[in-house]
Amino acid sequence: MQKPTTSQKDKVNIEFIALMASLMAIVALSIDALLPALPDIGTDLGVIDVSRNQLLITMIFLGLGIGQLIFGPLSDAFGRKPIIYTGFVLFVIASIICVTTSSFEMMILGRILQGIGLSAPRTISIAMVRDTYSGDYMAKVMSFVVMVFILVPVIAPTLGQFLITFYDWHSIFYVNLIFGIFVMLWFWKKQPETLRQEHKRSLSINRIVKGTQEFFRHKTAVVYTFVSGLITGSFMVYLSTSQQIFEHQYHLADLFPYIFASLAIAIGFSTFINSTLVLRFGMKRIAYTAAIAYSAVSILYVILFSSGENPDLSVLVIFFGLQFTSIGFLFGNLRSLAMEPIGHIAGIGAAINGFISTIMAVPIANYIGSFVTNSVLPLFIGFSVCGFISIIFFAFLNRKTKTQVIEQ
Repeated sequence: MQKPTTSQKDKVNIEFIALMASLMAIVALSIDALLPALPDIGTDLGVIDVSRNQLLITMIFLGLGIGQLIFGPLSDAFGRKPIIYTGFVLFVIASIICVTTSSFEMMILGRILQGIGLSAPRTISIAMVRDTYSGDYMAKVMSFVVMVFILVPVIAPTLGQFLITFYDWHSIFYVNLIFGIFVMLWFWKKQPETLRQEHKRSLSINRIVKGTQEFFRHKTAVVYTFVSGLITGSFMVYLSTSQQIFEHQYHLADLFPYIFASLAIAIGFSTFINSTLVLRFGMKRIAYTAAIAYSAVSILYVILFSSGENPDLSVLVIFFGLQFTSIGFLFGNLRSLAMEPIGHIAGIGAAINGFISTIMAVPIANYIGSFVTNSVLPLFIGFSVCGFISIIFFAFLNRKTKTQVIEQ
């Protein structure tokens, strides 16, 4: 278990954590604040099938996956900060498309472009953490980053509900832009470049190919990336269908922002606990235990409510709360586990990790989400399947590690 070095201790500061979390929070705000507005946007843009509104959420993730392959290698060549600025400019252009269009198809295009632009701060913030920290201490810092980042989903739907009540859905995009500009100014003023000059790599197809080959040579990085894709995909189903579940199945449109916030707090709480436990127990053991809990909770729900009839709201919220508590122990640790062996190619590594996990997650979310129409059961079946496969991946790595120890 790796102990923090003196330099790592000296460099830990609240502002760095808050700034990295804010870079990621631009993404969360662009997703979660829009959730209460999905019916209004669909109505204004002539959407008849309400399930198509889910695309406004899942397609931004598609853009996030694509963009990471572009901006990750660029950040290794030109530095972290210039590429984050470039991504934000694209986000601004995409936001203008979203607020000016009267076509649902153009809105989808705008959301994909938003995702591509936002992939820069989302991915490169992780690379910047890896530039600065390593081992379980990196997981501790990442947990703090995710914990602060989780505050956005707590308040974002309420903010979105407020904006569409007193203004309209366009105002959500304007608020996102204002917040993004504030974060960019803060980032420009306070954050130094984390990529050392000697670690910069020339931009070439050959280097990208070699970096990709290097990533796939590290089986642990690949497996944890796959697990991250499975967990992200199943959680993305909740993100894209939560408004539909609570408004159409439970008829609680007014309470939706508060229910969503309470469940986001569950993730934030477990992420905070993870930051205090990871140095003691290690990120691998915690993530494995959380994956088992994630799978067990969802399987229990499927057994109890296999008829498809939705349970009482309080029961559903308890199951969601347990599920998302497990997620809080998974997200930061999975990213850290995948990035740990590839610190020497952190930019490309973060890009490939994010691309694979997101590209896996989008079809998973779209497929499972198509069944979440009159019952929550398909969502928990998706949780169960993704959780069970994740446990198999963990078991494979554990067995591989034991075999290597015996051979030595």
